[in-house]
Amino acid sequence: MTTLKRRSVLAGLLSTPLMGAQIVQAAESSDLPAKWDKEYNVIIVGSGGAGLATAVSAAQHGLKDIVILEKMAYTGGNTAISGGAFNSYDPDRQSKQNIKDSPELHAQQTLKGGDYRANPELVKTLTENSYETVKWLESMGVQFEPKVHQVYGGLYPRAHAAVGALGSDYVKALVAQCKKLDIPILNNCKVVKVYREHPNTGKVLGVEYINKDGQKVTARARIAVVVASGGFGANPTMRALHDPRLLKLTTTNHPGATGDLIPLLQDIGAEVTGMDHIQCNPGCPPGRKQRVVFHLWPADLIMVDRQGKRFVAEDERRDVVRDAILALPDQTAFSIVDADGFSHFNPGHVAMAKKGLETGDAWTADTIPELAKKMGVDPKALEQTIAQFNAGVDAKKDALGKKERNLRKIQKGPFWAGYAGMSVHHTMGGIVINNKTEVLDRYGKVIPHLHAVGEVTGGIHGSNRLGGNAIADIFTYGRLTGIELAKQK
Repeated sequence: MTTLKRRSVLAGLLSTPLMGAQIVQAAESSDLPAKWDKEYNVIIVGSGGAGLATAVSAAQHGLKDIVILEKMAYTGGNTAISGGAFNSYDPDRQSKQNIKDSPELHAQQTLKGGDYRANPELVKTLTENSYETVKWLESMGVQFEPKVHQVYGGLYPRAHAAVGALGSDYVKALVAQCKKLDIPILNNCKVVKVYREHPNTGKVLGVEYINKDGQKVTARARIAVVVASGGFGANPTMRALHDPRLLKLTTTNHPGATGDLIPLLQDIGAEVTGMDHIQCNPGCPPGRKQRVVFHLWPADLIMVDRQGKRFVAEDERRDVVRDAILALPDQTAFSIVDADGFSHFNPGHVAMAKKGLETGDAWTADTIPELAKKMGVDPKALEQTIAQFNAGVDAKKDALGKKERNLRKIQKGPFWAGYAGMSVHHTMGGIVINNKTEVLDRYGKVIPHLHAVGEVTGGIHGSNRLGGNAIADIFTYGRLTGIELAKQK
């Protein structure tokens, strides 16, 4: 009788709309902290280019009390070790080089290069705002080369190259701004939970993270949580979940690029897209560890197989070059540049090349036959390949279809060569956002107080990312997100 009475009472309560809702909401909200350990206006997860740019931009527009949580012991993420090429139309530099460009052309090439799988609105926002971002970075001390180039897989000469050491130029400039603007970067702080008012409804309230001492800390975000934690290129299990071919490949990513926040956001209702769109770049072949980036500027190099023969146009789409290398018997190629090409590398690239000499992943010689012997390639075959390529340069027509603007002779010693295997490089899929970087749920509705920026997102690059577009993406959307957050202060 007692049991029946209790059931009757509970049924009666649930039959009352208001009371029933209160009971359900109380159950759903039971895991929320009774008291927050910390409170900030904005919590940014990740200290790569996207997170740093968001924080600096927001602070520059008057927003205070911002914190960056970084799970690694170091700052910068993949940005710090990237090639650093930034794609943007540039009326100043390009006009001096007689290059015609526009945000519209950049958008068209981005959409086509990604097989029209990208969100056109996201692409439009990126290309229309990229040049302002170039100038914004320059205003903070980032120095770019006076000329733009076509970066590997970029398809057009609009890549801005930082003059210093890889993408770390950007990180140094933005970290200096964080110090100037009093934005703390808390390293060794891994976010393990994102709090929402209810499991699939309401606004995002904050996060829980484990600090450097192993303690769990809850932190409330009054305005927003911004997830800028990067992709999952260094997570073999997650990669293979979406593309089993990639389980055992090496990666160009830093060890922290494991996609931790993607399932956490899915748990609170966020939608994902394009998770099987995973890009590979020339890197370490199986069994090697030292990456050499002689492939960076297509106009400066040729690629050959172990027989010393070219097998692909070096300025093709990244997925085309990937498939061509993976089709080789041992999935290994070589990139070759001459002294002129080598002179275009910044100090970071040069350091990688010299390290490659020590590890046996790169070689240099005064003549092509000598270089071929060090590579383990038939000297006569390699000499013939380069002679044929140079003849095509003179004829302004390459046998494999390399574009005329990217035809330069390989003729001046010393010559350099390095391994070019295939490594997982970039994950184009991730969290779905709108062009304000607000996170969307599976119904296409905004999850309030939650933004995502950078490689953790999907929909900007489609099935194939153009080289130079990732750096443009993280800094452009980071800058715009900071402006958007500052409006809410």
